[in-house]
Amino acid sequence: MSQSATPSSAAETDVEAQRAHLDAFLTAAIRAAHPDLCLPAHLPPPSPGRLIILAAGKAAGSMSAVASRFYRQEHGLGDDRIVGLAVARHGYGQEAPGIRMIEAGHPVPDQAGIDATEEVLRLAEAAGPEDEVLVLLSGGGSANWIAPAGDLTLAEKQGITRAILRSGAPIGEFNTVRKHISRIKGGRLARAARNARSVLTLAISDVPFDDPAVIASGPTVPDPSTLADAREICQRRNIPLPEAAQRLLNDPNNESPKPGDPLFANSSYRIIARPQDALDAAAAAAKAAGYEPVMLGSDLEGEAREVATAHAAEAKRYQTEGRRVALISGGELTVTIRGEGHGGPNQEYALALALALDGTPGISGISADTDGTDGGRGLATDPAGGLIDPTTLARARAAGLDPAAMLEQNDSTAFFAAIGDLVNPGPTCTNVNDCRIILVG
Repeated sequence: MSQSATPSSAAETDVEAQRAHLDAFLTAAIRAAHPDLCLPAHLPPPSPGRLIILAAGKAAGSMSAVASRFYRQEHGLGDDRIVGLAVARHGYGQEAPGIRMIEAGHPVPDQAGIDATEEVLRLAEAAGPEDEVLVLLSGGGSANWIAPAGDLTLAEKQGITRAILRSGAPIGEFNTVRKHISRIKGGRLARAARNARSVLTLAISDVPFDDPAVIASGPTVPDPSTLADAREICQRRNIPLPEAAQRLLNDPNNESPKPGDPLFANSSYRIIARPQDALDAAAAAAKAAGYEPVMLGSDLEGEAREVATAHAAEAKRYQTEGRRVALISGGELTVTIRGEGHGGPNQEYALALALALDGTPGISGISADTDGTDGGRGLATDPAGGLIDPTTLARARAAGLDPAAMLEQNDSTAFFAAIGDLVNPGPTCTNVNDCRIILVG
C-alpha cells in the first residue's frame, strides 16, 4: 500500500519489517469488513413478491453485488423478482444484475445523487404488501442519498456540507443537521416504504458506538435528534444557513419521525460489520506476528492532531517498559481546517504522530480510513492515510519540507506524497471508519 526505501543497515531493516507488518495488519482489518465475508449470513429468504434492494454508501456496490448473486444463485430469483438501485461514491460502483448502479458525489453531494435518490424514493413508495424492501447501508450513504427538503437547492446543500466539514463537527452532529433538511434521512425512507410487507436494513457501521440513527443518517430508523438540536449545532459551529434551510429548521411540521411512530412497525435493522470487527482482525494479525495487541478504543473522536499526541505518549511509555506492542484504535477523528492544504483526519493524525514521536527509534505507525479514501477532494484516487517510521522527519527535512508548518496548513497529503508514504489501497468497497496502528519494539 505504501512505498519504502531500500534498507542499507540493520536499523533500516527493522524499520522495513515494521512497515511491512503495518501494511499487512491494515489489510487484515479491511478484509474482515468486506461484504463478501460479512453479508451473506444475514440475507433473509425472499418474500412472495418482489425484492426491492436499495443500497447507499461506499459499500453499496459490493453489498448489492453480493445480494444479487445470493438471491440468483441460492434462490433462483430473476429480473422479474429483483429490482433496485444502489448509489455509491464515484469509483466504488460494482455490477449487480437486477440492481441499477449509480455513482455519486462524496463527501459533497452532486446532481447524480439527487437524481438517484428521487428514484430510490419512488421505488420505496411503489412497494406493495407482498414486496420486501432490503436496505443495504454503509458509510457515505448520507452524501449519496441526497434529497433536499423544501426549497433547498443542491448548491445550498453543498454549501452547508462544506461549512460543516470545515468546522470539525463530529459525525453525529453533522448528521443531525443533514437529517432535518432532507426528505430521505432520519427515518423518512421507512415512511416512503410504509406499504411494503417488511423493510429490513443491513448496515456496515462506520460511526462511533454503531448508532443506527447516525449510520448514513438513519433513513429507516426513528430519529432521536430534533430541529432544536440542529439549530443549536449550526449556531455553535457558526454554520451559515440560507433562508430555505432556516425555514426548514424552524418548521415544526418538518420534524423527523420519532421512536414509537407506527410507521416503523414493519421495519427491522441489523448491523453486520462494525469498526471493532476490523480492529479485532488487525489485533489477531499483530498477535500472530509476535506483538501484544493493546486496544485504545474503537470509538475515538476528537481532533486528529491532539489524539496523535496522546498516542505518541502512550507509545513512548510502552517502549520505556520494554514491551513489544501494537497500539490499535478506531473511530472517526476530525480536523478543524485553518490552513489551505489538502489532507484528511488520518493523514493529519499520522503527520502529528511523527512530530510528537520526533524520530524515536523502534516506533512506526499507520493511520488510514478503511474505505480507501481519507478526506481529500472526493476522488476515488484520494489517499487513505499515511505511514510513519523513525526516519519520517529526517527524510522530509532532507527533501526541504517543514513538517510543523505543513501540519499548521493542514497539508498532510503533500507531506506524505513528497516522501512516498501515502497509503493508497484504492477503493476498498467497505467502510468501518479509521484504523490506526502503532508498533512499538
